[in-house]
Amino acid sequence: MSTVRIPPVLRTSTGGQKLVEVDGGTVGAVLTTLVASHPGLEAQIFAEDGALNRFMNVFVNDTDIRHLGTLDTPVGDRDSIVLLPAMAGGCAIDAGPWQPRQ
Repeated sequence: MSTVRIPPVLRTSTGGQKLVEVDGGTVGAVLTTLVASHPGLEAQIFAEDGALNRFMNVFVNDTDIRHLGTLDTPVGDRDSIVLLPAMAGGCAIDAGPWQPRQ
């Protein structure tokens, strides 16, 4: 089984679990099985067309799957998969116009 690391922002969907052991021969199979066990993750991980959500970054052993075989990336029993949702935010204080570092 592969180990999937769940970030804090998604742990409510896994009952607070930080790590989830999941069977599957590819990243796509692992994520599909993960979503079957934890349906609250589906909208975060997958787009409506079944592709990876564009705001979800997935790494296998510290390598972004976009540089590998995306959802077809093979995984083995000792592989670690990390889910890393893109975060956006801003400054609550108006600091004025952005200035480049000098």
